[in-house]
Amino acid sequence: MDRAEKQAFVADLKEVFSGAESVVVVHNTGLNVAESTDLRRRMRAAGATLRVTKNRLTRLALDGTKCSPIADLFTGPTAIAFSDDPVAAAKVSVEFAKGNDNLLVLGGMMGETVLDEAGVKTLAKMPSLDELRGRLVGMIATPATRIAQVLSAPAGQLARVFGAYSETGEAA
Repeated sequence: MDRAEKQAFVADLKEVFSGAESVVVVHNTGLNVAESTDLRRRMRAAGATLRVTKNRLTRLALDGTKCSPIADLFTGPTAIAFSDDPVAAAKVSVEFAKGNDNLLVLGGMMGETVLDEAGVKTLAKMPSLDELRGRLVGMIATPATRIAQVLSAPAGQLARVFGAYSETGEAA
């Protein structure tokens, strides 16, 4: 990389660290191309992004951002996973690391909170924003359907009673 490319890389990473809801730092030792491609595909599907970084440039990008406390995690072959959904990057990283020993979750940030490895794993267990939205819609819709059932039940019972009277009137 020449100087201009490095400056652009640092500026881009600074924007990522300033705007992302969550950042997960991982060691990616020995991932082959197929595994790396699979991990990136899973990240994209969840709404997250994985980016392999240069440690020195990443530390420069962290200066002056809310993520500056995690600068000490950037040693060795590192990558960052980030997303606007606070749970997505952590969920995919932890799930992939369970099935692959070549990916190690080191820690990260959520908002302005520093997370260690256990914190990232705990974050990964939480439901995503989409799941929470679905649950909320379900909770709102359920009482409405129950109200409709309760209100329609007496009318249905009346219709059955009238039907029974009309049948007995015809039979007599």
